[in-house]
Amino acid sequence: MKDVHESVQDYYGKTLQESSDLQTNACCTDINMPDHIKKALGQIHEEVLIKYYGCGLAIPNSLEGAKVLDLGSGSGRDAYVLSKLVGESGEVIGIDMTDEQLDVSNRHKDFHAKAFGHTKSNVEFLKGNIEKMKDLKLASESFDVIVSNCVINLAMDKKAVLQDSYDLLKKGGEIYFSDVYVDRRIPKELRDDEVLYGECLSGALYWNDFIDLAKETGFNDARVVELAPITIDNPKIEKQLEGYTFYSITVRLFKIPDLETRCEDYGHAVSYKGNIEFNEKSFTLDGHHKFEKGKSQNVCGNTYLMLQESRFAKHFDFMGSFDTHYGIFKGCGGEMPFGEASQSSPIPLKNEPGCC
Repeated sequence: MKDVHESVQDYYGKTLQESSDLQTNACCTDINMPDHIKKALGQIHEEVLIKYYGCGLAIPNSLEGAKVLDLGSGSGRDAYVLSKLVGESGEVIGIDMTDEQLDVSNRHKDFHAKAFGHTKSNVEFLKGNIEKMKDLKLASESFDVIVSNCVINLAMDKKAVLQDSYDLLKKGGEIYFSDVYVDRRIPKELRDDEVLYGECLSGALYWNDFIDLAKETGFNDARVVELAPITIDNPKIEKQLEGYTFYSITVRLFKIPDLETRCEDYGHAVSYKGNIEFNEKSFTLDGHHKFEKGKSQNVCGNTYLMLQESRFAKHFDFMGSFDTHYGIFKGCGGEMPFGEASQSSPIPLKNEPGCC
């Protein structure tokens, strides 16, 4: 395999001209999108949409006025949706290393500013490698949220991506991203296959390796928001990857130094105020935590901090302290989110094929 970065640039800049050129459905999306996201997508330029390659929905809640960084922004689809949600007081920066994709995203700034009623564009696209974000001279601790949609699997140095993300986030900020994961480690001969790599498959991380990398870079307690099995839908590639099972998983990682590696019970409780736009009746933090307006719910210490130390603090009432430890808090979903462990998990697995 030639230089991986060159190979990925060629695949997404020259081989692929639109989403229908993909050979599998790994880099496709089949999720239940909220109505406000559907509405925003209806305002996105057609060229941006047809050159989109993603595996999930990497757009969290409560973004008004936020500064957001999009890793591997591609044609700019997610970045432009985010630009509507953050509003004129917010800012979105996209990073991509493929010239052809950057050309598409950059030429539609004015179109989207006009579509969203902004006096000027609040989006900027930078050429760069997400494994070397320090080269872009972005200010440390300057972003509220970092997103990425089916891109980190394409990076060779995934630890560098997570570490730089941690450094760029404000305290209490989060990286919220969708990516492809696999149920076992993939050998070198498959990782060296340009098509398998470009299709977001052979660069996928084994889940436990991802959890280890997250902890090494400061992100304790990764939370799974949504997951769905990937059906490759290509007989030749299915044969090459026989024995491996792939999943599209959306994860959120918070930059909160006090988070523990396990969920502990300190007697905390929270109550959702119902004041997050588009989520007035309930708010979902992850696959194990849905908060209904006005209902007091017991939570572990980590969940308490994820809400209290982040942009979500204004949306909750908080009860309790860390004075007394009551042992293990059960039910936060620390187990592997797929395979046999998922049988006892409340996170739903989608059985239908996933594609654009």
